[in-house]
Amino acid sequence: MSSPFMGNRPGAAPGLPNLPEPPSGWPVGSYDKYEGAQRAVDHLADNDFPVADVTIVGVDLMLVERVIGRLTWGRVLATGAASGAWLGLFVGVILSLFSANGSIGAILLGLGMGIVFGIVSGAITYGASRGRRDFTSASQMVAGRYDVLCQPRNAEKARDMLAKLAIGTEQT
Repeated sequence: MSSPFMGNRPGAAPGLPNLPEPPSGWPVGSYDKYEGAQRAVDHLADNDFPVADVTIVGVDLMLVERVIGRLTWGRVLATGAASGAWLGLFVGVILSLFSANGSIGAILLGLGMGIVFGIVSGAITYGASRGRRDFTSASQMVAGRYDVLCQPRNAEKARDMLAKLAIGTEQT
């Protein structure tokens, strides 16, 4: 029997779990936003630095949920109809491919059934919430800062290269 935690790490002993490990390396840069850390690693890569020695680490992780809009019965039913239409269209096309005459009737039937299914399932789901979540949102994991780490054998070189990048950025 195979496990997703078995033998993925280079040098791991066979049969031992490949458990998560903290990153290793010396800090060579710290940035408020991911774009800064990404720009730093891109600068290293553009200058033929061995970037396999580099790791970007998000520190002070937060789950940020941004509210997008208000959720109403009209929006729930319209969204359910749209998602059901896509599913129904897919099923209808598959049915028409396997039907004897390849008629458009199978596509229209699938589309109609999909719309009804989408509306009903959306209404049941929203109705079951009883108004406890009348908004839509998008969630993402963000960090308070992003550290760039490098293996000790190349850390000093990386630090020097990133210092030159920072000086060039300040002069611009």
